[in-house]
Amino acid sequence: MAWTADNMPDLPGKVAIVTGGNGGLGLETVRELTRNGAHVIMASRNLEKAAAAEDDVRGDVTDASLGVRKLDLSSLAAIKEFTDGVLADHDTIHLLFNNAGVMATPEWETEDGFEMQFGTNHLGHFYLTYLLLPAILRSGDGRVVNTTSTARFSAGNYDLTNPHLRGEYKPWTAYGYSKLANVHFTLELNRRLAEAGSKVTSLTADPGFSSTELQATSAQNSGSTSSKFFHSAVKYFGQSAARGALPQLRAGTDRSLEGGTLQRPKWITRGDPVEGKIGGNLRKPDDLSMLWSVSENETGIDFDVAGMVAASSS
Repeated sequence: MAWTADNMPDLPGKVAIVTGGNGGLGLETVRELTRNGAHVIMASRNLEKAAAAEDDVRGDVTDASLGVRKLDLSSLAAIKEFTDGVLADHDTIHLLFNNAGVMATPEWETEDGFEMQFGTNHLGHFYLTYLLLPAILRSGDGRVVNTTSTARFSAGNYDLTNPHLRGEYKPWTAYGYSKLANVHFTLELNRRLAEAGSKVTSLTADPGFSSTELQATSAQNSGSTSSKFFHSAVKYFGQSAARGALPQLRAGTDRSLEGGTLQRPKWITRGDPVEGKIGGNLRKPDDLSMLWSVSENETGIDFDVAGMVAASSS
């Protein structure tokens, strides 16, 4: 039987964070989480859009427990400011949806000097998860869900000695790097959690070909023929944002799923959420370990999962 939002469990008392919650997949994820009783923190870079999105949700879910907070994933300082505010109000986090992203941008840099797509889509979420993991561990069996894309197959040779593609930047290759990194982060985080004896898990979700603002923004920013094509084609060959959000909603709330797994549409680009295979070429241990090291070095942290797990149980 197909999994739908109606299969979600009741979530009263649960605290969830959704990055990029002001539109597209994030907005639909926020909507369904609040509908099922969770308190949701809508993390958004644009507070004006977030306010409109909050009104949209409250118009649909009249008793929604929902808060809006500013989060700019392209700034490590802004991420720290966001988490400081969240943790001051919430000792425990049950669900973290690392959903926000940018796609096929020109060669831009974040304020920390990272390539914009790798910096926002992966490094920003890596650092965010690091700062929030102690609170997630306090939940006992919380989940981290990282949103990937079929673009992960366009990452080319995935040379992590040059993760910012300096001197050889291509918008879609960079996007593929960041989306493959989302999968690798999921796998390595889940492995480290499991080895440390934690019941917290990490899963990844692919929305397929979903109609969101991401395509429109990409077409506007890059102006490339491919971006314009995808923006037009999704109307005919894709699925709605509500349908595209189902894989990550299932990854976050279906307690029968194992950590380190992928949820995707049944027909790749569209369809009911099902478990997809992560092939051996996408889960090479050396790649996973190197990405973790590169991410620690770039963000200037020691992401000691085992140490965090030990501290949470002491």
